[in-house]
Amino acid sequence: MRFEQPVPVTTIAQLIGAELAGNTNGLATGINELHKVETGDIAFVDHPKYYDTCIQSAASFIIINKKTEVPDGKALLIVEEPFEAYLKIVNFYRPFAPSMKMISDTAVIGEGTVIMPGAYIGNHVVIGSHCIIHPNVTILDHTIIGDQVIVQAGTVIGSDAFYYNKKTNREIHYKKMDSCGNVVIGNGVEIGANCTIDRGVSAATRIGAGTKIDNLVHIGHDTEVGKNCLFAGQVGIAGASTIEDNVILWGQVGVSKTLTIGKDAIVYAQSGVKDSIAGGKVYFGSPVEDAREKMKELVWIKRIPKLWEKVMGK
Repeated sequence: MRFEQPVPVTTIAQLIGAELAGNTNGLATGINELHKVETGDIAFVDHPKYYDTCIQSAASFIIINKKTEVPDGKALLIVEEPFEAYLKIVNFYRPFAPSMKMISDTAVIGEGTVIMPGAYIGNHVVIGSHCIIHPNVTILDHTIIGDQVIVQAGTVIGSDAFYYNKKTNREIHYKKMDSCGNVVIGNGVEIGANCTIDRGVSAATRIGAGTKIDNLVHIGHDTEVGKNCLFAGQVGIAGASTIEDNVILWGQVGVSKTLTIGKDAIVYAQSGVKDSIAGGKVYFGSPVEDAREKMKELVWIKRIPKLWEKVMGK
């Protein structure tokens, strides 16, 4: 999430009640998760396993629950509960603001775009020109949609990330990590009926230009989808994955989190992608393998009963 204007780190420290160490004159430009941080960002860390990774990341300001050495030019904001501090910042700079109108007064709709009855357009949504938004579509706050985009009925764009902070010392172990990111959809994208695209936790979920998405597809938070991809019905993509250009995922393909599917890859129906896979190849199976090798394996599996009879017959 970008702040509307840079915020002095001393102001952030005061907001969350933090002890400040290091660069006390810095200006924070946003808040982000560790895998999305850029220079000027605030990040938080509350587990010793990730202290060093966070401190050495691109983040300029680190909310942490332990005093430690501070790299030159960075600042630590030391608090007892970094996660709670993160929530306080998010809810202060991007508070929930209900809109009771079907099209928010702050939404911007491009020339020639058609919004059909029953569609809901939230706060600060931007929709380009010559789009068609079909009935009962929900486009939630801060979503950005390009030109000539079609969204079929019942689809929800910009719902909260499925992302929770787990602490077993709480009665309720999983606490919601409030989403302050958004969804950005490129030109010429088509999205089928009853799809769901989650907003980024603190950055953007992106759908590249020319990508076509069938019905009943789910795309998780912070996923980056390239240009001219093709996703058939019931594809499910978990959070923070990268799908490069021209990838085809056929029906009911499941993609795990934080992995990469390379450019021009094709994954056959009902396959499961659990790790990153190279581009320019065809895959099948769960977990996926090279499709030709997988087909050979299936042929041999069918031969097992006959081979067994032959062996036992001896």
